[in-house]
Amino acid sequence: MPPLKTLILAYPAPSVSTGPREAACASCKVRPSCLTGGAPEEDLERAANIVYARRRIKRSQRLFSAGDACGALYAIRSGFFKTVLGENQGHEQVTGFFMAGELLGMEGFGGGSYRDSAIALEDSDVCVLPHVLIEEVGRDLPSLQRRLHSLLAGEIVRGHDIMLLLGSMSAEARLAAFLVNMSSRLQRRGYSGSSFVLRMTREEIGSYLGLKLETVSRLFSAFHKEGLLEVQNKRVCIIDLKGIEGVRARG
Repeated sequence: MPPLKTLILAYPAPSVSTGPREAACASCKVRPSCLTGGAPEEDLERAANIVYARRRIKRSQRLFSAGDACGALYAIRSGFFKTVLGENQGHEQVTGFFMAGELLGMEGFGGGSYRDSAIALEDSDVCVLPHVLIEEVGRDLPSLQRRLHSLLAGEIVRGHDIMLLLGSMSAEARLAAFLVNMSSRLQRRGYSGSSFVLRMTREEIGSYLGLKLETVSRLFSAFHKEGLLEVQNKRVCIIDLKGIEGVRARG
């Protein structure tokens, strides 16, 4: 492993804390969804050594940009992010939305650079997990390796689902699939899956789903009129989850 000085030069000084002890994986409420979530209790202290630092990212601030050298994964401890492509060409394509307990930078793991830019949609905290530490600790902890492989496989599935979403689904089914996905991810983290605040704008949802802003707004209104959900600004209350799942199933 590179000396600590090399790691310090590679990652800016964190604004919150450094070191696995202060990162407190054992007390983190989103750990079950994170990389250390697969580690048994007796191995947790060793698994937590993959956390080099914590960083506070302000709303609209970039965590990393497309083309940056990729040397770490980032575990979202709190907050919400979007990933985008092409913002320098005047057209931003949203490629994903990520919440607490999820990892950013997976597409660059083992590669030379990040493919997307990651931008905070609200003030957020992330844990910095350098590749060198993941590899070193993982050699001694098979549970950590298995967890990483599982998360990498999940990223492949996510990419496949996006292609299916954009390639074959109607506009109604795309928005329904998006809402069902958000609901299930929030539920898995112990939050309400029926009443939640969308951290992204309608325009960002449209970019992700391949729809115009006007179409997204029209569909939200249509779902509201059909009694599937209630919408007040960014707060969504799902009234009929089975109905929304039915819209998604029709494709």
